[in-house]
Order: sequence, then structure tokens, then C-alpha cells
Amino acid sequence: MKLESLQDLFVHELQDLHNAETQLVKAIPQMARAASSPELKSSFEKHLEETRRQVERLEQVFRELGESPKGKVCMGMKGLIEEGSELIHENADPAVKDAGLIVAAQKVEHYEIAGYGSCCVFAETLGYDRIKKLLKETLSEEEATDKKLSQLAETVINVDAATR
Repeated sequence: MKLESLQDLFVHELQDLHNAETQLVKAIPQMARAASSPELKSSFEKHLEETRRQVERLEQVFRELGESPKGKVCMGMKGLIEEGSELIHENADPAVKDAGLIVAAQKVEHYEIAGYGSCCVFAETLGYDRIKKLLKETLSEEEATDKKLSQLAETVINVDAATR
């Protein structure tokens, strides 16, 4: 795809986000299984359901644009997932591994926050008010997940890991 306009870049970035979210639907269950903390496991399981809804929301955006969500592999997310997978397979104390899983998950959240934030600005610039609203909903969810992960790390996970 040749990027000749902001519209082209917008679709390109949306395809990147769609692929990223699709990769996460497959990766999050592995993270949940690797977590030893019941709170962290539950957090991953809840975020998996949210991620599935985010994929559906992106597919709605593509229908409204008359575009296909396919065509782009998100290499950034692929790399972040590979890093998380390496951590999952490390021989580590369970509490320390949980702390590392939060780091991996927050890297993912920050990547998504950057992508959705940019796409919200593109949607506004291009006059796609309804699409901006859909993207902003997902952006807010990603920010809330990041905050929940920070709270979990600060109050439970890192405290446990520090006693090892």
C-alpha cells in the first residue's frame, strides 16, 4: 500500500492495530497461564475479553470506512509478544515472574496507547467523529488497564517479588 494521504496512513495504522489486537487474543491466555498470582491471572483473563471486544470495535471501524482490516503484520507487537514469551519460559521465582509479566503487559499497553492516540487524532483531522468515538473508547480501556496493572504491581506483585 502506497501512503499518499493522511487517509492512507490512517487505514495503515488501523490495520496495524487490528493485527496487534489479533495477536494479543492469542498471547494473553499464555500470560494468564504463566501468572501465579490469582489477581494477575484474573486481570489477564478480564483483559482478554476486553481485547476481543476491541477487535470487534476495530472491525466496525473498517466497515464504516469500507476498508479491509487485513494486510499488515504488526511487527512491534510481534516483538513485544516474543519478549513476553521469553519471560514465560524463564526459570524464575513465581512472584518475580509475575512482576516481569506486568512489565511485559505494560509495554504492550503503552504501544497500544500510542497507536490509538495517534489514530484518534487522525480520525478527528479527517472528520470521522463516530470512528474517533469508537477509537477513544478503546484508548480509554487501554489507559485503564495500564493503571490497573500499575496498582497491582505496586500493592501486591512487586511487594511479593521483593521478599524473595
